[in-house]
Amino acid sequence: MPRATAGSFVQVTVTALRPWLARRLFPLLATAGLIAVGMIATTWGAHLVRIWEAQLTGKSALALPADLWTTLASARLLAHGDLGGLYAGHSGLVAFPGAALILVPVVAAIDAAGLALVVPSPHNPHPGAWLLAGPYEMALSGLALFAADALAERLGAARPKRALLAAAGAVALGNVSLAGGHPEDAVATALLLYGILALSDSRTGRSAWLIGAALSVQPLVGLALPIVLAALEPRRLASYLARAAVPSALLLGAAAAANWKATLRAVTSQPNWPAVDHATPWASLAPHLSGGAVAAGPFRALAILLVCGCALILQRRWRVTRQMVRWSPGFLGELLWWVAAALAIRCLFEPVMLAYYLWPALAVALVTASSSWSRLITTSLAAVILTFTSAAGWRGPWIWWAAMVAGLGLTLLLARFPQRNRGVTSSVTGDGASPALPHQGSHPDAVMAQRRPSSTRSR
Repeated sequence: MPRATAGSFVQVTVTALRPWLARRLFPLLATAGLIAVGMIATTWGAHLVRIWEAQLTGKSALALPADLWTTLASARLLAHGDLGGLYAGHSGLVAFPGAALILVPVVAAIDAAGLALVVPSPHNPHPGAWLLAGPYEMALSGLALFAADALAERLGAARPKRALLAAAGAVALGNVSLAGGHPEDAVATALLLYGILALSDSRTGRSAWLIGAALSVQPLVGLALPIVLAALEPRRLASYLARAAVPSALLLGAAAAANWKATLRAVTSQPNWPAVDHATPWASLAPHLSGGAVAAGPFRALAILLVCGCALILQRRWRVTRQMVRWSPGFLGELLWWVAAALAIRCLFEPVMLAYYLWPALAVALVTASSSWSRLITTSLAAVILTFTSAAGWRGPWIWWAAMVAGLGLTLLLARFPQRNRGVTSSVTGDGASPALPHQGSHPDAVMAQRRPSSTRSR
């Protein structure tokens, strides 16, 4: 490419990106801050981090997220085409294949750089691969901040509120990316939020594909799926579910074809280790597996049943509003709050808990609160305090779990109340008028003119 042509291409690209960069400035800065703080804390400040974490948790600790390396090893198997080894006994992967798939690019970069993918240990606390894997997985996790900002903008939050949302979201996100090493949770939550945003603008096809991709990365965001389905018209449910099932079916089908028994065992038993992590009162009732692990699958099924019960009630409550072409900020905020509640229900039934399990519900609760200063400030404080408190090493089946569940409940309460009556009328934008949504007590006949035209198709 001639130099002049290359320069023109760069100039056009920068010009095209400038409006987007201006709109998403706050999540961009928050992600950059997360990467900077994370890399400093795990390199130059690693010694202090290990001392602080050991004092807080009562256990010897490494500055790097240990779980990330298991997923990186599985991503390397994918990169080399070894689908049969993805769920084999030595891999340790229990998530869906999408969790490993999103790390394939950085594994390729690590291999190209000639770096060894060695698990951190007291004898090797700073593997060179972390210099590539760390920024990459934190940048991936930052996608959740961009999705949250887009929804806050849709809810009508002003830029100062979105700045606070990004800052509080980045602090809470550290529990997932920096401490937990599970970027798949953040990526799946981001895709879920973008799917809800698409659905709020009546783009049901795009929404189904996005939420389907989220499920293929981290299926536990599926707890929010019944709430999303309650906002759909019944005639659209079959096509929506069919599309949403495709990504997971393709990835799991490929893994199962290569190693059926290992795949089935890993994705159904969902093992967790009460001696290593925080056992809850449910741990004593959970099926016991080899190696001191317990199966979390049966209790996660209870959480799904409870969410489905809530969704049935909401489906009846939303029978009028779900027919609108474009959701009002009020209805979108209500649905997001129920999504946050559904994600929090997971923590209520888990036999073994880890700190980063709290994050998806906190992230969505922060978005829900973003339209009001009083709710956003109090919810942000609660989320940040809960994030730091969750690192405590309190032992016993009750004290840590009860404190975390109570903290989640308080955060959800602060995100919803006080809920001032803003009405339900959407503003007129440059693209045209958004139809007004009825109040909860409106009769369906009173809003026939505002319903979705019968010829409207999913996009």
